[in-house]
Amino acid sequence: MNFIGKDVFETTLSPDQLTLIGEPELESISVDGAWNTSSGDVEYRAVHTRTGELLFAKGPYGDGTNNIAEFLGLVHAMAHCVKHGLELPIYTDNMTAISWVRRKKSFTKHPRSERNKTLFDMVNRAEHWLATNEFTGRILKWETEAWGEIKADFGRK
Repeated sequence: MNFIGKDVFETTLSPDQLTLIGEPELESISVDGAWNTSSGDVEYRAVHTRTGELLFAKGPYGDGTNNIAEFLGLVHAMAHCVKHGLELPIYTDNMTAISWVRRKKSFTKHPRSERNKTLFDMVNRAEHWLATNEFTGRILKWETEAWGEIKADFGRK
């Protein structure tokens, strides 16, 4: 089952499991991060889930992790909603990013370096934003096994 109707994918979920999961809310924002295995660079972006319209894209930034990129993308989407008065749910396929946002802090163990100074400055700003702003929208887990890749996916797997 693919709600968008582009690429068909296989799932190991039963029809009953798919029914329990349901369909995603298409009036939403989808966020994804990407990590380049050869360079270590990271980037992230957000799209409107229904239309695929790019809302923002940031990076690449040197020497990061996928979790950091996903966290930054999620916080950026939250700030985007607050700034523009949007009441859209935000999807991510990364439970670590959701956990860090709930705790209002990145718990990365990735070492800081001169190469990733800009990236960690952004992490610090994201943590500050979480500590000083209120986001009343919903952050939802994208169910990849049921719905396929998240709409913001970079398609590099």
